[in-house]
Amino acid sequence: MNKVVLAYSGGLDTSIIVKWLQDTYQCEVVTFTADVGQGEEVEPARAKAKAAGVKEIYIEDLREEFATDFVFPMFRANTIYEGEYLLGTSIARPLISKRLVEIANQVNADAISHGATGKGNDQVRFELNAYALDANIQVIAPWREWDLSSRESLMDYAEKHGIEIDYQKQDKKSPYSMDANLLHISYEGDILEDPWAEPEDDMWRWTVSPEDAPDKAEYVELTYKKGDIVAINGKAMSPASVMEDLNKRAGAHGIGRDDIVENRFVGMKSRGCYETPAGTVMLKAHRAMESLTLDREAAHLKDELMPKYANMVYNGFWFAPEREMLQAAIDQTQEVVNGEVRLKFYKGNVIVVGRKSDNSLFNEKIATFEDDEGAYDQKDAAGFIKLNALRLRLKSLK
Repeated sequence: MNKVVLAYSGGLDTSIIVKWLQDTYQCEVVTFTADVGQGEEVEPARAKAKAAGVKEIYIEDLREEFATDFVFPMFRANTIYEGEYLLGTSIARPLISKRLVEIANQVNADAISHGATGKGNDQVRFELNAYALDANIQVIAPWREWDLSSRESLMDYAEKHGIEIDYQKQDKKSPYSMDANLLHISYEGDILEDPWAEPEDDMWRWTVSPEDAPDKAEYVELTYKKGDIVAINGKAMSPASVMEDLNKRAGAHGIGRDDIVENRFVGMKSRGCYETPAGTVMLKAHRAMESLTLDREAAHLKDELMPKYANMVYNGFWFAPEREMLQAAIDQTQEVVNGEVRLKFYKGNVIVVGRKSDNSLFNEKIATFEDDEGAYDQKDAAGFIKLNALRLRLKSLK
């Protein structure tokens, strides 16, 4: 290997990987740091990379691309994995993989590298998405090669080789493994490895405890166009701005915390905690908008297909033809998902209190409990019921 492009955060794992790649492969390392809305400065990664002897450093603001081309399409499908996980980590990986491959081709690198462990899902996501874009790409996954077996051993390696880690001077305790972007922040490790242990309250960064949330509710109106939020309280916003705004508003009301034991693609169960304020709001509001505008059978078919779509995102098949096929079908349904949804944020809850649309299929004249002036003949229901009951009646005669 002469040159390797590394997905680089400047944190513990990737700081060590730079040195390890240089020593193990005697290669030049190119670092790529993606700003996908993690809420922290990414520029410090430049100084760390330079200190490690890196000459080619890529730091890119991908927030709008992330929100527009990855998060928003996923939410048009109302995607949720195993009934709880809003796929915050999963959906960021295809974008990072895409840029890794593009940069590798641009700088004539021999391989790409990442800091995902051999136990996790991210190794699969990074590599499947990379191979989908470049069949000949070479991948170096240090966690599958080196003899460093724990976060404590990484910290010892950093100390031995003079690699400065942000928390190193403050505490020798191994931290939570965290991942953040516009959609969520995740926490794994430490006491969370015991599924019975309650998370420490000071672990959470984006949301207040629901008990400490304001006693007064906040009302928010979201405007939808073709299944995407385009404005908040009448103010037009870009996809990334929408998510940043909702993260702040919902987080302040204790919305978006989740504690999950999930089934990883590699086979094991894993316990993680997630903060997804904007995503929690987006899922609730989008379903409310669809409830008013989508035909019943189209909506039900979407619900049947959604778990398959969620598995594709979770398992790393974003660029697979089956996901693209499903996306085309989903996007076609969204042509009519236009209008406004009014929400109430209160003490950890997102409550839908109103929805309206020019594409509404709700007919008050037919649905009313009052006199409908002949819009619906209730006698028609008798034949409908008898036809649907025919097979049941025949079975009961046996």
